[in-house]
Amino acid sequence: MELNKNNMKKIIGIISFAILLYVGLQHLDVVLGVLSFGLNLIFPFVLGAAIAFIINVPMRAIEKRLFVKRGSHRGLAMKMKRPLSLIITLILVIGIIILVVFLVVPEIINTFRTISNYLPDFFNRAESSYLKLTRQYPFLKEYINIDQINWQGFLRNVYNFILNSGADMLQSTFYVATSIFGGMFDFFLGFIFAIYILAQKEKLGTQARKLLYAFLPEKAADKTLSICSLSETTFSKFLSGQCLEAVILGLLFFIVMSIFSFPYALMISVLIGFTALIPLFGAFIGCVIGAFLILIVEPVTALVFILMFIIIQQIEGNFIYPHVVGGSIGLPSMWVLVAVTIGGSTFGVAGMLIFIPMTSVIYTLLREATNHRIRQRKIEVSKYQ
Repeated sequence: MELNKNNMKKIIGIISFAILLYVGLQHLDVVLGVLSFGLNLIFPFVLGAAIAFIINVPMRAIEKRLFVKRGSHRGLAMKMKRPLSLIITLILVIGIIILVVFLVVPEIINTFRTISNYLPDFFNRAESSYLKLTRQYPFLKEYINIDQINWQGFLRNVYNFILNSGADMLQSTFYVATSIFGGMFDFFLGFIFAIYILAQKEKLGTQARKLLYAFLPEKAADKTLSICSLSETTFSKFLSGQCLEAVILGLLFFIVMSIFSFPYALMISVLIGFTALIPLFGAFIGCVIGAFLILIVEPVTALVFILMFIIIQQIEGNFIYPHVVGGSIGLPSMWVLVAVTIGGSTFGVAGMLIFIPMTSVIYTLLREATNHRIRQRKIEVSKYQ
């Protein structure tokens, strides 16, 4: 290899990278600490960018449909469309969240009050059933004998446990309160940052493109912008499809539960629709809470509700979700399931929401690259079909 100026720069760069890598591995705890500090520092801004991306999807639709260039008022409409669209979008999003909270939370509180009122009667009925069973089948006392339980000793152990763990509970409560306050501050800062991004997104986009063309080769910049555009389109379609699917599922449950006169039909339908924003498995959270609420009022109906949920979930999982969400992002249903499974097991709910559109982007890029190479190599269609 010729030792010219460019090659010397490459060699020096490789040696410098190797030295930094070696030093970093020798002081891995320090490196991880610095990375953790850096991530905590930029987290509100990353959160703000994510919030801006989500809010931009309905805001862009509102801008296109409500603010059209017409006549002499075109200039005023164009000046006012961004702030008005942003305000309308925020009102809609916050209104939906408040509606869900006011529909679901009071019913859950009332249910727990009902449970607390029913508990004494439940224990009395359980004791009566136990005495009746032991009279009919005396051998059960050998296996289930509540008379031999030392209730005073049990209560004493509970009291000692509470007394000994009081300091730990107080410390944990303080830690939880501090974490909640920190999370609220990060969310507030990220929300303000998101508003700034949405207010001047065109200007920020122009600046980002200028940076790419200034520091990258033109072909690399073109390819980067193409991938960013594909990712933005895919993520936007995924969010729209996920929201549409949640609305369809909630309406489906409300219609069926209203026809068969299930209790809490509206509240449970809203809850299932809201939790269905978590891909594929989110509706099961609403099912558990809904079945529990119905169980308190009508135990037999709760079993019917679970059976109804299984049937509707099969329809939703096999027909609605793959076509509404998977079809909107161009991802086959098999890969939707793979993306949800890997994303959920790796990063939880956030992983599910991110991995589906990310997998769609990778799938599209791989398909384009494969077709391009097939055409370059002039492979006959009959060989791979």
